[in-house]
Amino acid sequence: MNARRITVPLAIVLALAITPTLSGCFGNPIEQIVEGATGGDVSLPGSSVPDDFPTDVPLYDGEVTFGLGVGNTDGKAWNVTIRVPGIDAADEIKSQLEGAGFAANEAGIGGTTEDGATLIYSSDKYSVLVVVTKDSDGFVANYTVSEVTQ
Repeated sequence: MNARRITVPLAIVLALAITPTLSGCFGNPIEQIVEGATGGDVSLPGSSVPDDFPTDVPLYDGEVTFGLGVGNTDGKAWNVTIRVPGIDAADEIKSQLEGAGFAANEAGIGGTTEDGATLIYSSDKYSVLVVVTKDSDGFVANYTVSEVTQ
């Protein structure tokens, strides 16, 4: 097995686990470690949308509780979690994505129940997976966006 295939996820998991303990008073060495392991830029988790999140992908208008971006010129991926008022937000998210030109997954994967929803959409530039689910404080929508590679 390729050591790089193990190193990259391990570095990301390590960074996510210890980032909350880091102070803003000094440079973040974890970000540098992850960038070295992945060969690209990393925006470590925070409570905002990463600066380079694609503007082509509409996000639900709510409180951002988590934001992460990772990748380089070979490919980039983002993960954003937003607090939503309930499962009905899935319908609005579908409408937003379709209004922005995204097509729903035709394989039939995904769907909505009273407890959650899985939405899979894509465009010629991005793949978007949105999972709306309950957490301890209500509902959240978690967006995972990746660039489509040619």
